[in-house]
Amino acid sequence: MVMVNCDMGEGFGIWRLGDDEAIMPHIDIANVACGFHGSDFNHMRATVRLARRHGVAVGAHPSLPDLQGFGRREMKIGREELANCLIYQIGALKGFLDAEGMTLNHIKPHGSLYGMAARQRDTAEAICDAADIFRVPVLGMRGTLHETVYPERGHAMVAEFYADLDYADDGSLIITREHPPVDPEAGTARCLRALREGVVRTVGGRDVPVGSESICIHSDTPGAGDLARTLRRALRQDGGEAPA
Repeated sequence: MVMVNCDMGEGFGIWRLGDDEAIMPHIDIANVACGFHGSDFNHMRATVRLARRHGVAVGAHPSLPDLQGFGRREMKIGREELANCLIYQIGALKGFLDAEGMTLNHIKPHGSLYGMAARQRDTAEAICDAADIFRVPVLGMRGTLHETVYPERGHAMVAEFYADLDYADDGSLIITREHPPVDPEAGTARCLRALREGVVRTVGGRDVPVGSESICIHSDTPGAGDLARTLRRALRQDGGEAPA
């Protein structure tokens, strides 16, 4: 069965971002922000508790240290410093998981860090340096250095498809600071095509191959709750099976 995952828990202080309460019942795994692009200690624990109530597995969603830019701006940072930055964030989330009797399920780099690791070996290696400590799968994209470096370093990679992001003609994700709304039916149809045919239509009108072990939704996409609910219903009707 294909898993539905969501980047969430990204509020900060009194500020709320995304409707995590509406999304959580319709996903399998939650990628919880760890404080460096969004979230804080209270939001982290609240999101972990919400996931536990709904039987949703939780993974860490660490980012570049870019709270002002929501982790969607690239930075120059050395491998050791980046690894330390990630260990710090993942360790914080693991503490809240331990407090709630849950285990760390996976790691998913956030935003520009995810994109940099797709094409920069040192960045991908830094992610593995952190993953070496926690020994859980890493979410990533097929056809990128995620697929090359993570398994080389002994880490299982879970290939993702994005329900609410556009793909460039070279197969890369188009990462924007703010996500436009996605029509739930259109987004679901695109996900089902990715599952059945293993391709997605790019902004330039090409079909490019994509991974489909897990489908990602962003909680800050307007209407993400409707998209998650529509997608989950369609997957149940379709059997939710990834292509062989």
